[in-house]
Amino acid sequence: MKLAKVFEHNKNWVASRLAQDENYFNELAQGQSPEILYIGCSDSRVTAEELLGAQPGEVFVHRNIANMVCTIDMNTTAVLDYAVEHLKVKHIVVCGHYNCGGIKSAMIPKDLGLLNPWLRNIRDVYRLHSEELNAIENEGMRYNRLAELNVQEQCVNVVKNPFVQRAMENGLQVHGWIFDLFTGKLIDLEINFDKVLKDIRQIYNITE
Repeated sequence: MKLAKVFEHNKNWVASRLAQDENYFNELAQGQSPEILYIGCSDSRVTAEELLGAQPGEVFVHRNIANMVCTIDMNTTAVLDYAVEHLKVKHIVVCGHYNCGGIKSAMIPKDLGLLNPWLRNIRDVYRLHSEELNAIENEGMRYNRLAELNVQEQCVNVVKNPFVQRAMENGLQVHGWIFDLFTGKLIDLEINFDKVLKDIRQIYNITE
């Protein structure tokens, strides 16, 4: 995409919106009430609104390398808090994708400079599931399985937050999805949190 065409595209986009509804931007400026918080990867091939077929104002979006929910990352925590406590979203979606560069980088035993602390979180996911992952002989399939397991662990990190736990008691739902770059399909991993959290729920259930 050529940078010089950005403002031309914007001008055409504004005109097309106003042609459909002359009050479109006035109404858009009044505020937002999205039902979904989407936490995804920064990969330029994976855009939240296009995947979901969403319009402006319908999805609150947070993206970073490999769709991480690091418990000491105040950026992500602030997004979660704002979405849950103030926007009152009904769904939190953590969406990873196959052929993820962050996942692949984490599986390479190499010093990657400033990326090391971030990738260490993914490497910890590998450590937790090393028996299953090491049993997968095909490298590509192993990468993709780690992408799925990473989504699961990031969903667990979402659920660790007390404000999320309180909202879940009132109907908030957490979902783990994968986007398949090879087919364009979204896949619901249908994570069973009761099973995943069975052995640790007692120490993470901190709202009682």
